[in-house]
Amino acid sequence: LSAKTGKAVRLPTEAEWEYACRAGSKGNFCFGDNDSGLGAYAWYTSNSDSKTHLVGQKKANAWGLYDMHGNVWEWCADWYGDYASGTQSDPRGASNGASRVLRGGSWLLLPSDCRAAFRLHFSPVYRYRLHGCRVVVSGGVAGTP
Repeated sequence: LSAKTGKAVRLPTEAEWEYACRAGSKGNFCFGDNDSGLGAYAWYTSNSDSKTHLVGQKKANAWGLYDMHGNVWEWCADWYGDYASGTQSDPRGASNGASRVLRGGSWLLLPSDCRAAFRLHFSPVYRYRLHGCRVVVSGGVAGTP
């Protein structure tokens, strides 16, 4: 994608993904803490008919991003590992590992597994219909910050 667009295209870090998902919210979901509103924003076990859906059929978060909760797990650039101790701003994941972080939940899961802070990890070698991605596009030329 970087070569085609001339812009830097990459997976978001785990911190970037969560920041975008929350869209300014401090709650468990982009719309607050109560999972009773999840059906308006997400495909999950109760409303998905056990399948992936086209993006944009549910409500967007406050920043106009669709399907941040549910539908498919989204790959992050970070390798899975324990968080570093102490308060951090825009933390980075482990520098290497066997599995990468997935965020957002999927159509197969319960509301509690679709929370903004919920994380899973999986080997990037395997791909399933529960995995997808969202990319970050920087305005500069590919290969530059």
